Order: sequence, then C-alpha cells, then structure tokens
Amino acid sequence: MNTALQSSVLLQGFVTGGGLIIAIGAQNAFLLAQGVRRQYHWPIALLCSCSDTLLICLGILGMGVLISESPLLLELARMLGALFLFYYGYRALRSALQPAGLEMTGHGAGSLKSALLTTLAVSLLNPHAYLDTVVLLGGVATQYGDSLRYWFGGGAVLASFTWFLMLGLGAPKLAPLFRNPRAWRVLDSFVCLMMWSIALSLVL
Repeated sequence: MNTALQSSVLLQGFVTGGGLIIAIGAQNAFLLAQGVRRQYHWPIALLCSCSDTLLICLGILGMGVLISESPLLLELARMLGALFLFYYGYRALRSALQPAGLEMTGHGAGSLKSALLTTLAVSLLNPHAYLDTVVLLGGVATQYGDSLRYWFGGGAVLASFTWFLMLGLGAPKLAPLFRNPRAWRVLDSFVCLMMWSIALSLVL
C-alpha cells in the first residue's frame, strides 16, 4: 500500500484525535491538579493514554455503532458519570474553601491506588469520552476502509500519548506558582467548575 497515503491517514488521525483530547475535560483537569502537586502524575498520564487507547480501539473495531444504538447503555453511563463528576467537583470545592486544601501535599490523591482508580473513573465513567473516542473517532475511521482505519486509529492513539505525557511533564513546572494559597484556590475552583459543568451537561 502507498506509504504516503498511510502517513497522511496517520496524520489525520493524530490531528483529529488531538483536537478532541486537548479540549479541557475531566481527565486533563485531574492530571493538571495532580501534576501541580507532583502526586503520581506520571502513572496518571500513562493510564489516561492507555484508557483512551482502549476506547479508540473499540471505536476502530466498530463498537461505536453498538453503543450509539443502545439507549439503555448510554443512559446508564450518563447517570453514573454525572454522579461521579458531581462528587469529585464537591471534593474540589471543599478543598478550595478549606485552608488545609492549600497545602502542596493536601487533598490530592492520597495513594497511588486512589489516584489510579480516580483516573479510571474520570476516563471511563464519562460518556463524553465514549462519544469522542468510540463513537466519533470510530465513525470517522470507518471512512478509510478496513486497512487504513487502523492507521487513522494509530494516529489518534499517538496524539493521546503525546498530549498526556506533555501535560504530565509540564504541570509540575507550575508548582512554584501554586506556593501562593490563592493560586490553589483558583485551581481547585477551576477543577470544581469543570467537573460540575460536564456533569450538568450530562444531566441536561
């Protein structure tokens, strides 16, 4: 097969996937908060990428059609996702209002297990993630046929790993800024608003 064509489809997958992943969402907000705290941000970044890879692969293999045609499955995912995001937003708000939440080591994920479980939750309990990766990317990939769609999916996977690893690398560099308690309040408030806005969009 034409190598130039494969490279072109790979690039299209990278750009399309990157455009969806870079948009600020629950995964990015959680990784940013943990990265600034320098708490387990590398495992979180890797797990975010692996979760996206799983969803993208499901879309490439045609699962997007099944999910989009199952109202019960979509409704269940929507309600579970909204409940979790409301709860996590509440935690972020409480952290912003309490002085203890301003400490560099406070109110992040208390352990690696907690960090990874929360990462899985913001990645897999958010229906927007399924719509963006499984349904949307999977739908676009089908336009490239049985062989080239895998190159498109590979580009999207590459974009996910590139973005989350860059965010994991860059977030800790913001730590000096967050020695100021006001900056912590702004970050936690941002995380709260982000989680609640996504949850509200799911409910509505």
